[in-house]
Amino acid sequence: MGALLQEDQSRYRQMHEKMPAFQKYYRLSQECTFKPLQLVYRFLLRHSRKRSLVELMYTCHIGGGLYLGHPYCITINPNARIGANVSIHRGAVIGQENRGKRQGTPIIGDNVWIGINAAIVGNIHIGNDVLIAPNSYVNRDIPDHSVVFGNPCTVRHRDNATESYIIAANQQPQFK
Repeated sequence: MGALLQEDQSRYRQMHEKMPAFQKYYRLSQECTFKPLQLVYRFLLRHSRKRSLVELMYTCHIGGGLYLGHPYCITINPNARIGANVSIHRGAVIGQENRGKRQGTPIIGDNVWIGINAAIVGNIHIGNDVLIAPNSYVNRDIPDHSVVFGNPCTVRHRDNATESYIIAANQQPQFK
């Protein structure tokens, strides 16, 4: 089993949840080097993601520790780059802008929490330790240690913005 898959599974174990099948097949199709088996994993990924209405291609570049909370109706552009320990929730869109000065796809840093129905579009950079609130529309660069909310997005600096939202793969949860 690959390192990325193990990091993802440890995030789900900490939350006492089961990893979605399509995410397992996504990681296996990425990490498998034996071509015939890789094709089988890609087929299983394609079949299993349809049940959850998730658009996640095997070509996506996503770091370890990915957590998909309520994994339904999530769209991730195949050209987007996503860092480690990112949480993405139901209805989130990480998409492409096709014209204008922000033409392209986003680059998302490490330890980012993306809320329900958030939209992140265009050639923008989301820093590390960023919390994107539910129903936010993000189409501009976001610095490290920020909380983003609203449409148009409003950015507020906050140290440890994702504290208690993201538990890294190597940390133990501390419930109060």
